[in-house]
Amino acid sequence: MPETLAGTGVLIRLGLRRDRWLLPVWILGFALIAYSTALAGAELYPDTASRVEASTVLNATASMVALFGRIYDPASIGALSLIKYTAFMTAILAILMVILAIRHTRSDEETGRLELLGGGRLGRDAPLAAALIISLGANVVLGLLSAAALAAGGLPAVGSLAFGLGWAATGMAFSAAAGLAAQLTASSRAATGFSISFVAVTYALRAVGDLAEPGPSVLSWLSPIGWNQQIRAFAGDRWWVLVLPTALCLVLVPAAFVLRARRDLGAGLRPERPGPAAGSLAGVWDLAVRLQYRVLLAWVVAFVVFGVVIGTLASNVAELLASPNAQDLIKLMGGQQALTDAFLAAEISIMGVLAAAYGVSSANHLRSEEAAGHTEAVLGTAATRVRWASSHFVFALAGVASLLLLAGVSIGAGAAAAVSDPAVVGRSTVAALAQVPAAWVVTSVALAVFGWAPRLAGAVWGLLLALVALGEFGVLWNAPEWLMDLSPFRHSPLLPVGAADMPALVALTMAAAGLAALGYSGWRRRDLAA
Repeated sequence: MPETLAGTGVLIRLGLRRDRWLLPVWILGFALIAYSTALAGAELYPDTASRVEASTVLNATASMVALFGRIYDPASIGALSLIKYTAFMTAILAILMVILAIRHTRSDEETGRLELLGGGRLGRDAPLAAALIISLGANVVLGLLSAAALAAGGLPAVGSLAFGLGWAATGMAFSAAAGLAAQLTASSRAATGFSISFVAVTYALRAVGDLAEPGPSVLSWLSPIGWNQQIRAFAGDRWWVLVLPTALCLVLVPAAFVLRARRDLGAGLRPERPGPAAGSLAGVWDLAVRLQYRVLLAWVVAFVVFGVVIGTLASNVAELLASPNAQDLIKLMGGQQALTDAFLAAEISIMGVLAAAYGVSSANHLRSEEAAGHTEAVLGTAATRVRWASSHFVFALAGVASLLLLAGVSIGAGAAAAVSDPAVVGRSTVAALAQVPAAWVVTSVALAVFGWAPRLAGAVWGLLLALVALGEFGVLWNAPEWLMDLSPFRHSPLLPVGAADMPALVALTMAAAGLAALGYSGWRRRDLAA
């Protein structure tokens, strides 16, 4: 082994130990979603006629094509059932792999872990090699296990393997891109931002390219997410497309090692800009805003754009859900009112889950600041523990509320333009705000874990994933009512929201306050943890 790779095996074992809960949850979560989707598709579209009808409507709706892509075999149950997963879920997978790659490269440098490990026999390229091996291996396992889950759910084995390998190859490409981005800046936050921006750009290229008639344009072929769609699992199984993400990995991985050789430990190739000579932060509240506002702005843009797109689908709901079984499922998810309101309610509930994800991310900033040693420096001033924790926690709560407010307005605006009913703006805004207490409960769980078991902060993501899976597939799994009632999202009122829903909202708000008080209690009592 070259001297620059000395210690790679030790770092791999260390990384797998650190991720012994995180990786299995992610991998099993994707496999479980694949299996449940395969089962649900057969129930929603039991015959060829219903599949062709639904596929034709989806392909004729520009908004749906932009969001999820095209169905290339209208009669294929696999192609129809997995339409959301070839693009949208692939983007989620890409983001998770970005987080994993940055966690074991730039984050470890930023926190000083690699400098400490470098006191032993550790080669210069070992951390990057270990991070890439862990992330690439995780993609392979996820892809193969998801393929097996699809086949177990009743879909053709060959198409299942093509779909699983598409997920694996695309995830590997984005892992390699994150490894390259980790060499450019000295900040894990900036490296993550670059990588996620790359995911967003590739998703946008695919969306614009898929809208071209009669099929995908060259823009789709410029996107790794577009490549995953063009594998066309269950619709021809074009195996040769797998060469494209593999080739991208073969280009990006060596480039990352070349860039690593050109920089010092802890530094980035992109020089950091110096700040102003005189500081302008008045205290911990200003500091929290300064640290988090850019991330919140990115979420705001995504929520507004996604909300408008979802709202414009309101006029096509009756056509999109021509199958009676599909209409019954949407009504079950969204209430007992008209189908359009039920559709908007279901989409608003999804936005509530996404807002909760932002809340967890923002609240977990407490743990990242503590692990980086910044908290110790701040508490050495006149700032108290409660005030410092409140600065980030309140920012997280306010961010959740702001996102859902904007989601309600943007969805309502898009729907109002589509159905010529201005009153839908008010209804959707109220319904979106009704999701705030449930999202606050999940955000408060993050604070409670930080207060009592800070090293388990990442486990809150597993809890959120479990709640999403329970809400998405609990009915299909015949889960007991008491188990489904544990999810705060189940108690959030949907369209239309009335006075009868106030007790549930008050109860959720009180639950969030109780969890927050529990978190503050633990934070005041415990020592700082590395």
